[in-house]
Amino acid sequence: MSTVSAAAPVPALAPRRAWLADLPVLLVAVVWGGSYLAAKGITTTHTVIAVLVLRFALVLPVLVVAGRRRLRALTPAQLRGAGVLGLVLGGIFLLETYGVVHTSATNAGLIISLTMIFTPLAEAAVRRSRPSAGFLGAAAVSVAGVVLLTQGGGITAPGLGDLLILGAALARTLHVLLMARIKAVQEADSLSLTTVQLGSAVAVFAVLAAVPGTGASPWSAAAGFGAAEWAGLAFLSVFCTLFAFFVQMWAVRRTSPSRVSLLLGTEPLWAAAAGIVIGGEHLGPAGLAGVVLVLGGTAWGRRTSA
Repeated sequence: MSTVSAAAPVPALAPRRAWLADLPVLLVAVVWGGSYLAAKGITTTHTVIAVLVLRFALVLPVLVVAGRRRLRALTPAQLRGAGVLGLVLGGIFLLETYGVVHTSATNAGLIISLTMIFTPLAEAAVRRSRPSAGFLGAAAVSVAGVVLLTQGGGITAPGLGDLLILGAALARTLHVLLMARIKAVQEADSLSLTTVQLGSAVAVFAVLAAVPGTGASPWSAAAGFGAAEWAGLAFLSVFCTLFAFFVQMWAVRRTSPSRVSLLLGTEPLWAAAAGIVIGGEHLGPAGLAGVVLVLGGTAWGRRTSA
């Protein structure tokens, strides 16, 4: 999940140096695209919460140690604000992970990209302003693409997994809006803010894991993992969380937030590629048309909302 931080304008880089800064960010988009397939490979309905506890509990101590001085500098208001954001973040990961269990990795990666459409629409609603005709057109194209994408066997209602991922996209939009409207967190250090949010999310997962009937415990899930499951968990924890966050922190100081955001916007393309090439997922003509419309619509929407 993208957490690009605002930064002061940076001097333009020479083309060669710019590409050297771009490549790690592009790699983040690639691993995020692969995260849906990785989560699908190691998670069942019975182990969703357990896997989430393991995924973030593995990296949280690293973040705490790396940012311990700045964590101590957070004010009570900043801690409360980050805690609220963490509760929403926990909801996002629950919806995404349960969703990907019940749909394809390709569908998950493409449907979640609707966040890029939902967020400007929600901002316009909050500000009581009218989106441009171009942006509304882009939104219509994207929604039409999702409809086609979820119609693998003819005209049917979207599956449970598709609806859960759609809910995750809406929750991501709420998360972005709250980050912009909770004044206390706007001046907070981005590493500290992320650490508190992940800590709040892990606390939610841990409480849910202790409730009877919510699935396997983290310990029993871990005991049942083989080499492939541990490799998938390491990929989600180390590359999709630690590596991704620190690359963003590094990149926005060497290029621009807009450039970073543009590169990270290729995530759904890599999700579709991973699902089809590695996961062996199949898309019929309607699904392929849906992929084209979703990618085209979100790209169009990004340009018109810039």
